[in-house]
Amino acid sequence: MLHNYLARELINLLAARKGHFRLESGHHGNLWIDLDLLFLRPDRLQPFAAELAKRLSTHNIEAVCGPMVGGALLAQMVASELEVEFYYAERIAPQPGNALYSAKYRLPEALRRNVRGKAVAILDDVINAGSAVRGTFADLQACGARPVTLGALLVLGSSASTFAAENNLALESIACLDNDLWAPSECPLCAAHMPLENTGDFR
Repeated sequence: MLHNYLARELINLLAARKGHFRLESGHHGNLWIDLDLLFLRPDRLQPFAAELAKRLSTHNIEAVCGPMVGGALLAQMVASELEVEFYYAERIAPQPGNALYSAKYRLPEALRRNVRGKAVAILDDVINAGSAVRGTFADLQACGARPVTLGALLVLGSSASTFAAENNLALESIACLDNDLWAPSECPLCAAHMPLENTGDFR
């Protein structure tokens, strides 16, 4: 459900299309968003980043961390608004196979010691299955940080809220939309012999 004007404006910025897609998480879905296009005009994203920062400000965070690339770009904007530290996590390519959530994310060596003990908000531009934020969460814990909040411009489906609840994280977003995801063995599009489209790594 779209709750306010900013949510409607955000949805209007998204370059979304329907089809049959394999996501970074390993799930199959019928919605694709070209996330890189969100950042063509940073000035258009600034009001959304400012609103997200306002919502995160109630959680007493000391740092913001985002998975590369879009999550990190958003996290840097929000960190600037909140005047807190900014961190990012780099993607490590998953091993070949069909396992779900096999992609890993890791903070650079130079940042790992600095984040120890700090209350951190994990941000991504859009959270769908949640592969990137899950990987970032795991590595922040490995660094000794304290993830306390999960945030995004847009949350699709229920994966983010489930993960947040399981890990005692507050969840903040500008907009939420319903969305379908399936394990490959349960995908109705595969059952209908609809070919997968060649895309990037929408998470």
